[in-house]
Amino acid sequence: MSGAGRARLALRAQEALLGRSTFACLKALNASQWLPRDAVLEIQRQALNRLLASALAHCPWHGARLRAAGLARDIVTGRVGREDLQALPPMTRHDARQHGALMRWSAVPGGAQAYSTGGSSGEPLTFHFGRARQAADAACRLRARSWWGVEPGAREAYLWGAPRELSGADWVKRWRDRLVNHRLFNAFELTPARMDEYLLTLRRWRPASLYGYASSLALFADHLQARGLRQPLPGLKVICTTGEPLLPDQRASIEAAFGVPVANEYGCRDGGLLAHEAPGGALLVMTEHILLELLDADGDPVAPGETGEVVVTNLASAAQPFIRYRTGDFARAAAAPDAAGRGLEVLDEVSGRSTDFVRTADGRVMHALALIYELRAVPGIRKFRCEQFSLDRFRVQLVTGAGWQVASREQIRQQLAARLGATTRIEIDEVPSIPPLPSGKERQVISHLAAPAAPST
Repeated sequence: MSGAGRARLALRAQEALLGRSTFACLKALNASQWLPRDAVLEIQRQALNRLLASALAHCPWHGARLRAAGLARDIVTGRVGREDLQALPPMTRHDARQHGALMRWSAVPGGAQAYSTGGSSGEPLTFHFGRARQAADAACRLRARSWWGVEPGAREAYLWGAPRELSGADWVKRWRDRLVNHRLFNAFELTPARMDEYLLTLRRWRPASLYGYASSLALFADHLQARGLRQPLPGLKVICTTGEPLLPDQRASIEAAFGVPVANEYGCRDGGLLAHEAPGGALLVMTEHILLELLDADGDPVAPGETGEVVVTNLASAAQPFIRYRTGDFARAAAAPDAAGRGLEVLDEVSGRSTDFVRTADGRVMHALALIYELRAVPGIRKFRCEQFSLDRFRVQLVTGAGWQVASREQIRQQLAARLGATTRIEIDEVPSIPPLPSGKERQVISHLAAPAAPST
């Protein structure tokens, strides 16, 4: 038996021992994705009614809200559709933090596990999820990998912020990862020397896929190109980026360095795996397990072709339901279906989180790219981070190198003032380094302001 075959058996055994129906879920997903859109949406509707019935019976906070919205009778008879959910006000992260104990089903079959978000855009959120949610997330990810020719048991390398596992403290997880052909590399330590070490290990190990934060993978790719290396990993089929918006130049850099396509994954720890890119570029929603709405500033569905805030209902989240959960992300639905014939819903674009947008005193909302492109055009800037603290205070941290000129500081100030407004105080600090955020991400623009309703530009 091949190494991948042994790893696949080990993965099956692991999921069975943990009480997760991952492979049964995967089998169903592999079949349902090829159904017509209406049939996939019917699977979604049935899952929605099961989740709502569970929440009504076992989660007091959700139960009270569902009754107040007048949905209880239709939930009991299994007749709630996605349009009926509009009677229920969306929930927020504040709700989940304040009422978490009343949202949970304490006796959920298989038990529940506490988990925390990374907190890169604010205070971390601790929530609970059960075996069904774990199985659904894993199965959706396995299905997405198969779109790129990566089957269960194939070698996968993770460039991730996980110092505990790498320090040796969690030797059980490291041993288990080896059995199922996973290997973890620390995204917190991307020094040139460490990236050279990672490259040697990856070349010997020959993973079929590489998974990690978009910014960390782009940094790795830039390092390889600076070394004059191309296609350094034989056997690699795809690189999957996650955790933050994938910028066009990051995609181009990664694909140029590694010589394989990039597949963008869209999700969040609290909301789950929401969508994944397929060959051809379509960003396919995990429709069987995710009910995704795009809402305007008034909480109404946006018109076709318009950008709206992503509000998600994770249909496998019975342990602590996330029902009409405001993610703070913005996206636009695609008009065209998946070119390969899958019946899954399709997103055209994920614009980013609310904290990826910058606001001005005159009421405009700009995507981070408007500032990122300005700074990337200035010679000598090796790394930067922008933070908006208020409508009149903006800070830029710069790591500079060859080609940097002192006069560029005033150039940057003028360019940003033209974007942000003349009344904005722009602070420019040259620093020796800019560490990753606690989550391991390399955010280039961070807004500390309250979330805007929707991007206007």
